[in-house]
Amino acid sequence: MRTLSALIFIVLVSACSTAKKKQQDRINAAYDARTEAQRNQPTARPADSQLGGRTMPSTEAGNLPRTGAASGDTRSSAQSPAPVKVMTDGPALGTTPAISAKTTGEWMVTSIKGKFLAVDTTSVRVYMNLTAKTPTGDPVTNPNDFAEHFTIAYVMYPDYNNRDRLGYGTVPLNAQSIAQEGDHLTLTFDVKRPKDAATAVLLTEITEANSGTKARNDLPLRFKATKLSERFTLFDKTGKQPQLRNYVNVGDTVIIGDVNGTGKPLFGVRYHHDFDAASSPMNTTSRPTTRSLTVDSTLTINTNQPFIIPRDGLYYFVEDTTAESGIGLLVTDKRFPKLTRPEKLIKPVLYMSTSSEIGELNQAQDTKKAFDRYWLGLMSGNEAVAKKTIKAYFDRVEEANRLFTTYKEGWKTDKGMIYIVLGAPDRVQRNREREVWVYNRRANVSEVNFTFTKKANQFVDDHYELVRYIEYQPIWYPIVEAWRTGAIRE
Repeated sequence: MRTLSALIFIVLVSACSTAKKKQQDRINAAYDARTEAQRNQPTARPADSQLGGRTMPSTEAGNLPRTGAASGDTRSSAQSPAPVKVMTDGPALGTTPAISAKTTGEWMVTSIKGKFLAVDTTSVRVYMNLTAKTPTGDPVTNPNDFAEHFTIAYVMYPDYNNRDRLGYGTVPLNAQSIAQEGDHLTLTFDVKRPKDAATAVLLTEITEANSGTKARNDLPLRFKATKLSERFTLFDKTGKQPQLRNYVNVGDTVIIGDVNGTGKPLFGVRYHHDFDAASSPMNTTSRPTTRSLTVDSTLTINTNQPFIIPRDGLYYFVEDTTAESGIGLLVTDKRFPKLTRPEKLIKPVLYMSTSSEIGELNQAQDTKKAFDRYWLGLMSGNEAVAKKTIKAYFDRVEEANRLFTTYKEGWKTDKGMIYIVLGAPDRVQRNREREVWVYNRRANVSEVNFTFTKKANQFVDDHYELVRYIEYQPIWYPIVEAWRTGAIRE
């Protein structure tokens, strides 16, 4: 995936929130007017078009409390560094991206996703999904190839801000620790509890043998696991391999299990709700404070026993009806994380569309024709450019669904939105409360930061929300315009 190079340096403007909102409204209105005028001129060249392309604000279920109510959040620019400031608080433990923009040149790990499950009070079992590429850009799916080119070590710290080592070790790469699953590799290893430690941060370091290039992953561990999701998780139908994701497809056979094969009933409820997509990075307006989720149906399953969920929706499993934590599971159509149906495809284009364009797509009687007309209109009728741009855009949508699905589809999340439009970050800085995506300075282009704060959520453990700034406008609009003119095609 080509690293975007159109990010530009901006000067932070000091203004009150009311003035910023008025400024945003004026810019949005002017942009829509210009775009609508241009859409009525099919012979216009891409170079004649104005920079822009706004995302319409929409509400979403942000922090979902245990009662089933969904509450939004109030975002403030005072919560974290401004989007173009260089980080000054020192590197977090996890400074190598969990998703990498680099694709060729050497053997390298391009993504790491980890989870732990309690074994007993003395140890935890760590599971990781790894994707890696060869120097030619091909995916590494043979465990022997990975073992030949990489070594893995880990160290434990008391916390993100404490570098006193609690323990360390290496992970032998053999048939017991590494295996292939589909298009990626899985890593499994146990970690002993350090003396007198109830929690720790595990920093795993994967090193390429020849170049010394390192990929790191930080994972908070809890050795006295109390939450259901720290003891049980989603497994495949064999019960052997955890699925480090929050979604399954309708009709799949799955298991919610633990390391020790414990059998117990779990009580589940189903919510049927179509959550809204992320709003613009510039939309600093406060969200509504309350939104209810209505229970549609209930079910009971047994842990470590296969089951099938026949209907899509958002499911929530608990040990008993008074439990304060559970396991959320988004059940989607069989094609997910791909989007192939026209009625599904028209939704994610809102990140590069005007309100009137979205209205036309949603109201069209023939969604397929409207979808094709939308893209051909943007590409001035050039079908070849339109096809390449569509593929590039929806490849990112699919990847966002794989990486960021929580209680809603990944493309709808704040992380998914940024990933789709800007691509993978060059660096990720992380601590217990937040994650900062850094897009580096290249070709005289300034470094830009997107900060995501971790929010409590009953369904998942990794729900993050973007800190929004109106100052993202001169960064966001040119990138959106590049999509709208077909300048981004990979």
